[in-house]
Order: sequence, then C-alpha cells, then structure tokens
Amino acid sequence: MRIRRTLGLVLAAATLAGAGAVGAVSAQAAASPTITRQECTDAGGTIKSVPYGGETCTLPDGTSHKIT
Repeated sequence: MRIRRTLGLVLAAATLAGAGAVGAVSAQAAASPTITRQECTDAGGTIKSVPYGGETCTLPDGTSHKIT
C-alpha cells in the first residue's frame, strides 16, 4: 500500500511539472514579436495576407512576424 501511495505522488508531481512546462511555452508563444506595416516596409520586408490569419511580414532574413 505504501508503494502505491508513493507511486501516485510521484506521478502527480510529474504531471504538474509537465503542465508547468506547457504553460511556459504557451506564454512565450503568446508574446511573439509583432511589427507594423510601416516598420515592415522600412525594413525591406514584404506583406502577405493570410486568409483568416491576418497579415504577416516576411523580412529579407527569412523571418516572419505578425502585423499589428
């Protein structure tokens, strides 16, 4: 019985640790950099309209940023 209880606590701790890691990744994704249309064109980027996704700016270095 004691082993079962210990195993349950270990599994619960692992589950909570995994949920914390997923939350941190989600928070980082939500804080992705944005750019304005003017900043995009000033930097030499091209603006692309994505259906149901707004507009994105593709910069000459190949990175893409969501336009605000």
